[in-house]
Amino acid sequence: MRRKKRRQTFEHVDVVDAGAKGKSVGKAPDGRVILLTNAVPGDVVDVMTTKKRKAYFEGVATHFHKLSEKRTAPKCEHFGVCGGCKWQYMAYEHQLDYKQKEVENNLKRIGGIELPQTNSILGSDKQYLYRNKMEFSFSSSRWLTQEEIDSNTDIEDKNALGFHIPGMWDKILDIKKCHLQADPSNEVRLATKTFAINHGLEFFNPRSQQGLLRTLMIRTTSIGEVMVLIQFFKENKELRERLLNHLKDTFPQITSLLYVINEKQNDTIYDQEVVCFSGRDHIFEEMEGLKFKINAKSFYQTNSEQAYELYKVTRDFAGLTGDEIVYDLYTGTGTIAQFVAKNAKKVIGVESVPEAIEDAKANASMNKVSNAEFHVGDMKNVFNSEFVQTHGKPDVVITDPPRDGMHKLVVEQLINAAPKKIVYVSCNSATQARDLALLDEQYRVVKVQPVDMFPQTFHVENVVLLEKRV
Repeated sequence: MRRKKRRQTFEHVDVVDAGAKGKSVGKAPDGRVILLTNAVPGDVVDVMTTKKRKAYFEGVATHFHKLSEKRTAPKCEHFGVCGGCKWQYMAYEHQLDYKQKEVENNLKRIGGIELPQTNSILGSDKQYLYRNKMEFSFSSSRWLTQEEIDSNTDIEDKNALGFHIPGMWDKILDIKKCHLQADPSNEVRLATKTFAINHGLEFFNPRSQQGLLRTLMIRTTSIGEVMVLIQFFKENKELRERLLNHLKDTFPQITSLLYVINEKQNDTIYDQEVVCFSGRDHIFEEMEGLKFKINAKSFYQTNSEQAYELYKVTRDFAGLTGDEIVYDLYTGTGTIAQFVAKNAKKVIGVESVPEAIEDAKANASMNKVSNAEFHVGDMKNVFNSEFVQTHGKPDVVITDPPRDGMHKLVVEQLINAAPKKIVYVSCNSATQARDLALLDEQYRVVKVQPVDMFPQTFHVENVVLLEKRV
């Protein structure tokens, strides 16, 4: 029988730094690092370990001897249970400091290349109410607080409409107010929940795979358009129409009211039919006179205002004069491609998701952008020598890959294509640094600009300009 490992306790630990994934860093008496989930640099704490690794511990602060001057009062009543805003207890200027430091450390430590001085991070004007898309889950067996568990009373109200508890796929925290998306987000969510309870619409139970209501998605745009999508587990025309009509009548500002009937075990909608109940099947976002059509399955940067700042940095780094052939790799719905097209001779967008390319083409047509074309396929297969020969040698390549970074074959083809400039936009500076190291023999990094897209979280975007070595 395996013996259960004892948890260790360390007293008066100085929290000295903030590390990856939002965890703070302390030092154990033997010098090993302790990664903490609930402390801020500058705190002095007692720690109970939760995991022991060869080179470090993981743990939680159980007692605070001193509170850091970098702390601030969390705005949200759900902070500490909801996993959405892990840095809400750290003042925003310090969040920015640690994001900047993470980018610089990753580029230097992982990339191991010569770097220019990093520009100061671009902070977000909005620290709350900045998201344009939120997804909430229904549950008939909500997460219970410790107080509720300790009360030894029968809990009758177990319905929830909110977020998954981190690491628990079947437990949903009921959200009273979320500070990430502007109204009417909270009003729509609360009205949906209240109506469902009052009219006997069953909330979904993922363990038993029973119930009617699965998820609620709300999308908003800077020009005031609103999309609401209800995902049902099964068809019940009477109850479905009753709920949707209630939302339609209560919130006339809803531009697009949609629903999905999804009987699968998982709640992803990308392989499901989305039905328009009322209004349009899409909403519009605008940026510098360009309009972008967004449907239920579209990808669009979730912080619209800060996305504009990110795209302006990208365009500035590209330094286009109107004579360049530009490749936009991982183009998504072609937002960046169209944003820079007026300054380029031609823009070629490549993306692996067919629906995204359909959106890109439709948006380009709507915006009368005639010098941008879009192609679909797996990047490592599509972006090859034949593709370059067909579409012309790129003068500038803009690449905005997913968190895993670029496939090594894509990096090799970039080197073979030999553009004068590469503008690398990344949501993960660690994989970006790895790719920069692969490019280093042919390209030097000349500019680095971190951009904060997600205040109250540890996530940070980074834009790097590379120029061909002579």
